[in-house]
Amino acid sequence: MIKEDTMIKEDTMIKEDTMIKEDTMIKEDIPKSYEGVFVGVNDGVHNAEGQSKVIFLDDGREILRLEDFKSTNGPDLYVYLSTDTDATDIVTLGKLKANVGNQNYEIPDGTDLNKYNKVLIWCKSFSVLFGSSELTASP
Repeated sequence: MIKEDTMIKEDTMIKEDTMIKEDTMIKEDIPKSYEGVFVGVNDGVHNAEGQSKVIFLDDGREILRLEDFKSTNGPDLYVYLSTDTDATDIVTLGKLKANVGNQNYEIPDGTDLNKYNKVLIWCKSFSVLFGSSELTASP
């Protein structure tokens, strides 16, 4: 009887140890950052340049940061995360705060950055792209 209890405890410990290792492996697969560089439309009127990156905060929030950012001025400019550069499937991060300078935008909880991997500077009134940045995951 004692041997059976010992065997059960050892078996449980092995299973728990395996579960911890599997959980650790999953966490290691999560990218440590997403980064990209803006490509402007450069049609003489609409343009955007600079870098984009996602910052993971300790409290679980994710922030999109635009650095060395500059875009031509326009009406009703928004920052979107999108699946493409046509803004057919988007997550709205808010109005563009300024057309020059570093700025931060909170990414809504549950946003899949592998799916919504393009940052768009988009004129909502005229449905015009000013520039985009493709976020690439890095370990």
